[in-house]
Amino acid sequence: MLQQILIDMYIDPDLLSELNEEQKHVLFFKMREEQIRRWREREARLEKEEAARVKMKQVSGKSVSFLKGLDDDVWVWVMGEHSDDKPYDQICDEILAESAALQAQREAQHIRNKKEAELEKRFSGIYVESEETVTEQKNITDTSAEELKRAEEKLKTQEAEERRRAEEELRRLEQERKQQIYMSLKEVQKKKQTREDEDNDWKQTLKKSKAADMRRRSLAKQTVEDHRRRSVKALERGRVAAVTKAFGGGNPNPIPPPKPKPRSNPNQVKPGIRRSLSASSREHIIHWFKEEQLPLRAGFQQDHSRIAPWFHGILSRDEGEALLSEGQPGHFLVRLSERVFGYVLSYRSGEGIKHLLIDASENCYTLLGDQMKFTSLDELVEYHQVEPLPPSGDEYLLHACGQTAGAVDYTDLFT
Repeated sequence: MLQQILIDMYIDPDLLSELNEEQKHVLFFKMREEQIRRWREREARLEKEEAARVKMKQVSGKSVSFLKGLDDDVWVWVMGEHSDDKPYDQICDEILAESAALQAQREAQHIRNKKEAELEKRFSGIYVESEETVTEQKNITDTSAEELKRAEEKLKTQEAEERRRAEEELRRLEQERKQQIYMSLKEVQKKKQTREDEDNDWKQTLKKSKAADMRRRSLAKQTVEDHRRRSVKALERGRVAAVTKAFGGGNPNPIPPPKPKPRSNPNQVKPGIRRSLSASSREHIIHWFKEEQLPLRAGFQQDHSRIAPWFHGILSRDEGEALLSEGQPGHFLVRLSERVFGYVLSYRSGEGIKHLLIDASENCYTLLGDQMKFTSLDELVEYHQVEPLPPSGDEYLLHACGQTAGAVDYTDLFT
């Protein structure tokens, strides 16, 4: 009958009226257990079906569900914007204090259980002895019974007093242990923060060391190149002098001494970046690039295999800014100047687009106003990818701005 009632989850009212209160309670608990069992089976079946459905869709096990506000939109809370928001350090301290309190409570509870067991063992033996004494002396006078009663009350008072003192001692120990654990966690957090700061300092030192190594390599490479060029020129001059002496018999008229250099004129243009002629300036710049820069493989990558992605032809300031207009801070390009024999480094910063002139005289490349000299444009770009640009001190060349699809702007330089 009980099985049928649990299957149907129904009991006839006439049958129910025949049951006493105890049977009704038992039947209620049985029906409630059956409901819980069915609910658990249903939940397990739904979970299996959901897992199978997710597996069929071949999606990852991670999912995100957003809490929605009263306006049925995603609820967003930005830490620190509300007046009641706590600082990060205070939140960390509270978490440490809570962890210390929980650990101290667990340790205190363990000690409390041991103390409770000791007290139970101690006083339970005394109570047993008292009960036996009372049983043996049932026929003793009332005065003796009252004395035994007072002794028993004294024992109970003593037990309560010892429990109270033990509880106070436990609370004191718990507070001390809580403070010790908190200080230990605080010290661990401080050491971790110190270690992270040391790691950051080490990374900065390593970065500066790499930049210094690159600077030294650049200077050493430049010195070797200068020495090689001077050696080649000296050999050429010696070879020409020898040929002239062998076939020309020497020059009877000695070469006059060089004219003295004129005094410096403040209005005179200093050597270095040369301005192109006003007429046909584009043709003169193309001729200068082909005659002086192309033999140095200017605009090529370090291995000279192909043109660098950041290199552009003769572009105006507006054309360079148009190419960089949609980029992010750190986008850059190197273009041939339309006004002087040199290059312009155009890059996008947080403040906008900036332009730096590159001096290409003396067969080396230098940002105007900087002392660092590089043997190639690619070396200059590679250096400032890890070292900040001189005007700002915190801007780097991060992303090269390449050519526009279908419109290469340096074709006339290599044809």
